[in-house]
Amino acid sequence: MIDRACKVCSLISTEESCSRCGGQTSREWQGYVVVIDHEKSDIAKKMGITSNGRYALRVR
Repeated sequence: MIDRACKVCSLISTEESCSRCGGQTSREWQGYVVVIDHEKSDIAKKMGITSNGRYALRVR
C-alpha cells in the first residue's frame, strides 16, 4: 500500500479520503512529522495539529 497525505489536514494514511476530516488525499507529499503528544508539542501547535499521528510537511 502507498502512503497518502490529506490535502486539508496533512494526516498520512493509505486511504483515498481522509478518515479524520474527510478531505481528498494525495500521493505527492514531502517529509513527515510524528506527533506523540499534541498538547505539549510546539510543532503541532504551529501546524495546527489537534491529535496525535503522522503528518506530512508538504502536500501537493
